[in-house]
Amino acid sequence: MNPLLSQILDLGGTFIFAISGATTAAKRQMDLFGIMVLAFAAGNAGGITRDLLIGAVPPAAVSHWVYLAVSVLAGLIAFRWNPLVTKFDHPVQWLDAVGLGFFAVAGTEKALAYGLGPVPAALLGMLTGIGGGMLRDVLSKEIPAVLHSDLYALAALACAVIVSGGHVLQVSPVVSAALGMAVCFFLRFMAIRYGWHLPAARKRE
Repeated sequence: MNPLLSQILDLGGTFIFAISGATTAAKRQMDLFGIMVLAFAAGNAGGITRDLLIGAVPPAAVSHWVYLAVSVLAGLIAFRWNPLVTKFDHPVQWLDAVGLGFFAVAGTEKALAYGLGPVPAALLGMLTGIGGGMLRDVLSKEIPAVLHSDLYALAALACAVIVSGGHVLQVSPVVSAALGMAVCFFLRFMAIRYGWHLPAARKRE
């Protein structure tokens, strides 16, 4: 994939997850600083973890000012227009659904570019997608969505596998990215709207 397109997807995922982090902080009635912290954490935790694991140091989120700028912009937007954002049903879940696809694609492509095989690249793509949401939930005193939300990590993994598989089969990166993001959003849409989920542990009677 074109490095510029991959970075655009990475920044797009950063912005979307930063919005979700800032929205969560606003719902928790945090102040402006708290909103900015959660925006940066949600938008960049997955990418920072990915970069550290593949040896891309210092991580892009701390070496390029644009990631901080995007996170601050998202935080200010959520702070200013939070009442409008929260009018929608499940705003954080819908933002996550879009951001997961962006990050899963960008994370997988970057891992492949650094020489990882298709399987570890797919796993890092999934980690890129779910990392920010996990830290956001922990900082806001919630159980991370990845541990209980329907088809959350699985949706990110499905997207990453499609991108990684497309690389092995020499399919156009744009085609595999588009297909992966579509599958990711479809799974999250069906989980949010229709309750699709994996089997859960049964309560002890």
